[in-house]
Amino acid sequence: QVQLVESGGGLVQPGGSLRLSCAASGSPFSINYMGWYRQAPGKQRELVALIVSSDSSTNYADSVKGRFTISRDNAKNTVYLQMNSLKPEDTAIYYCTARTIMSRTYWGQGTQVTVSS
Repeated sequence: QVQLVESGGGLVQPGGSLRLSCAASGSPFSINYMGWYRQAPGKQRELVALIVSSDSSTNYADSVKGRFTISRDNAKNTVYLQMNSLKPEDTAIYYCTARTIMSRTYWGQGTQVTVSS
């Protein structure tokens, strides 16, 4: 079992920055990769960024490349999403996810990010 707790969402003006955090507990050593998805009202949940536990390789959605950075702190079992140059279209609920080596997927409760002037 893996538990995920997100934090760091909020309201920011266009062009601003936010950093999301996702702390994993339970059996974090079993995690193959972690990442972030988001879901805007009326839209499907979409991938934002992933980071692989073994080699820290990353993958980003085209819409956030160059603006968002995913990173991890192994000592704290925490993954971060640094979001810069935020746009109104980045407004969504952001969900942390973890996939274990046994191919089980876990989700956090979600954190709201609103980009508005």
